[in-house]
Amino acid sequence: MVSLPKQAEMTMQNRLREFEELVLLSVLIAGEEAYGVSIQRILEDDAGRAVSLGAIYTALARLSQKGLVRSELGEPTPVRGGRRKRHYALTPAGVAQVREARRVRETMWEKIHLEAMKGGVVR
Repeated sequence: MVSLPKQAEMTMQNRLREFEELVLLSVLIAGEEAYGVSIQRILEDDAGRAVSLGAIYTALARLSQKGLVRSELGEPTPVRGGRRKRHYALTPAGVAQVREARRVRETMWEKIHLEAMKGGVVR
């Protein structure tokens, strides 16, 4: 088994999974209305993903443990039988994480020659 240096090991632990990144982006898109159902709708409409609320809340819990999102309970609403919604927002570390993910993807896409992708063959 290959042992990684501490810094590389920590970086790998903090790396976002694809679904976590999509959830973070959905929280940003939803803005002040970021709660379970609104995040689910964005994932379905914009990312073409049919995802259970349980999967979303599991990802949000992981993101919270990583310090990338925070949450707070909203006011009770009669529509929800007096229950309160838990609203989510990115922390500064969460914003930095999505910016870095975008930077990496854009850097890599800039290096791809689109002609190489024609016909499904990449050289």
